[in-house]
Parts: sequence; structure tokens; C-alpha cells
Amino acid sequence: MPEPKRIAVVTTIYRYLSHAQHMADRFLIGYPHAGQWHKPNMKVVSLYVDQKPKGDQSEERAKEFGFKVYPTIAKALRCGGAKLAVDAVLLIGEHGDYPKNEKGQVLYPRHEFFRQCVEVFEKDGRAVPVYNDKHLSYSFEKAKWMVDASKRLKFPMLAGSSLPVTWRLPDIELPLNCDIQDALMVGVGGSDPMDYHALEAMQCMVERRKGGESGVKSVQLIEGDEVWKAGDDGRWSKELLTAALSRSDTPQGLTVADGRTQEMVASGEVRKLAKDPAAYFIERNDGLRTTLLMLNGVQRDYTFAAKVKGMGIQSTQFFLSPVPNVTYSACLVSKIEEMFETGVAPYPVERTLIVSGALESCLTSKIRNHERLETPQLNVRYHAPKHANHART
Repeated sequence: MPEPKRIAVVTTIYRYLSHAQHMADRFLIGYPHAGQWHKPNMKVVSLYVDQKPKGDQSEERAKEFGFKVYPTIAKALRCGGAKLAVDAVLLIGEHGDYPKNEKGQVLYPRHEFFRQCVEVFEKDGRAVPVYNDKHLSYSFEKAKWMVDASKRLKFPMLAGSSLPVTWRLPDIELPLNCDIQDALMVGVGGSDPMDYHALEAMQCMVERRKGGESGVKSVQLIEGDEVWKAGDDGRWSKELLTAALSRSDTPQGLTVADGRTQEMVASGEVRKLAKDPAAYFIERNDGLRTTLLMLNGVQRDYTFAAKVKGMGIQSTQFFLSPVPNVTYSACLVSKIEEMFETGVAPYPVERTLIVSGALESCLTSKIRNHERLETPQLNVRYHAPKHANHART
């Protein structure tokens, strides 16, 4: 076996069920993958943790696995020495006690953590792969700086969450260069963490369309009764919503109350069940209109449907397994490990960049009286990978 890759973990907190615990533990202990127990040939050698709330596990893990917790990011990347001493950085800016802005976004210091890593790379004349958990930043300007820095210093970068790489029920992969005519995603949970997940899941599907991703022309976020009026006016497809909901394993309402199967859209049940519904309209530069419906109270899954020329309606559920093992995070860690090992990101970081910016703009629309916003800054263009990279075994 070659020498194990040396990993620095940079995170906001490290405690039970935090993202850092889910991900870093898999590099420490291993994880289930493709029906086997897989132990990466990698070693966590240093840790920086920004906050240590009750239940902190950082010192406990350091003692058990023989690494050190450092007081700064630079010291963690250099392992207390004078030069960069790791082969990869696992950057996890999720969870912890941080303020929110007027849009409801948690101001996690992902950009600030990343910038400190870049400063070490620049001073020491060497850069290593970096994975950034979830969206790059609450600010598109900061997110773009991060991606631009990785290009400038020529180090591989991966970002995002588990939804694009988890199992799909049923297992569908839209062909590259297919003609997507309409797309709709159904998400659940609060803003901004859970709508990000839904937007990213939709993005990993629509990026496979003819010509690749062309960028976002405009966005609008509407709420309440306006969501249903938009559906009645044909602004989003009731046919696609029906298809997406049909993939759910957790429909609410009468299904929970007495076990009956129900048609939720035509019957109007979806309107009765949805709590504070919201619609995120995202128009692409190539003319494709995509919609995210956040429908708390209707289902507990993330589901997707699209109308594809020559294929009809394609729909699926992004499978999320339960805590505490959350095996879908192992699907993500396998992709992070792949980049750390090969130096090549399995899918473009631009996916996360465009979703980060689209979410920020949608939330800006919300606080600006739900107005439609032109988004010339989101002229992010890229092509999807040959294969979708989601779990299949």
C-alpha cells in the first residue's frame, strides 16, 4: 500500500451528528460502500475547530486517533510546522452558533476558512485538493472568489451535499444532451439549509440538458396562496408535481391518518397539507424554466420530475437514509476520497457555485416583496460529467 494521504479537517464544530462528525469519522474509521466496509488509505493528521459547544468530540477523537487539534487553520495545515504538511483539506462550515442576515441565511465562515487555506497555499508555494461542504457561501461574490482561487492556484475543488450522489428511486440518469422541456423539484424543510439541498438536487439533473448549463437569467420566489395561483396559471406544471409526489415514500395527510392512498394534486389535498408553501422560479439563459416547490407538510422526501423530449416524464426520489448512520453521506465521502486520491474532482464545482448564487438571489427576491430579479452575475456555464455519479450499489 502507498503511504496514506494526510488530511487536515477544518470545521465549525465537531460533535455528535454534526457534518464534521459524519464526514471526518468516515476517514477515521471507514464507511459502508458498495456492499462492503471500506477503509480509506488516508489519515486525519490535524484538526481546526472554530467552536466547542457542549458535546464537543474534537479532543476525544484526537486522543483516540492520534492527531492534534490546532488553534489556527494555518497551524492545522502545517501540522504545527513551517510548511504545508497535508495532502488534502476537508472543510466543513456547517452547524454551530453563527448569526443570520436579513435573508435568513446563516453566516457560516466557509469563505473565511477557505481564504485562510489559500493564504497558506500561496505562502508555501504548494496547493492541495479542498472539499467544501454544502454551498460555498451565503454570498455569490464570496463563492465566486473561492472557485476563482482554485482555478488560479490550480488545485482540485469539490463542493456540495449528498443529494446528487445518493441513491435514486427509481434509478434514473438523464442522458447527456437530452432535451429537457420542463423540470420541477419538491423539497421540504426550512430555509436556507434545506432549500439549498433541493436546488442542488434539481441542478444535478437539469445540467445534463442539451448544451450543458447555460447560467441563470432570472429568479423569483413567491409564497402562500400565490404559489397555487401560479400553478393554476400554468407557471409550474401540475402534471410534473403529480409525477414527483408519486415517487414519495412519505406522503402525509390521509395516508398517515388511516393508510389510504390518495391523489394529492387534482383533489386539492396538496393545498390543504402544505404549510407556508414557496415556489422558487429559476429561468435559464437558454430558455429552460425550472421550479422548486417547498411543500412542508405534504411529504418528507425530496422528489423530482422533468419532461424530456422523446422520453416523456422522468421522475425519481433522492433517497435519504435515517440517522444516525446516514449512509447517503458515505456516498458523498466516497466522492471526496476519490478527489483526494486522484487529484480530479468527479463533478464540476460550478454546480455548487450556480446553486449558491441562485439561492442567494431567490432569498433576495423574497425580502424584496417577491419581485422577479435579473441575475446577469449568474452567467455560470459548464458541462455535466459523463456519468451522474450517484450511488447504484
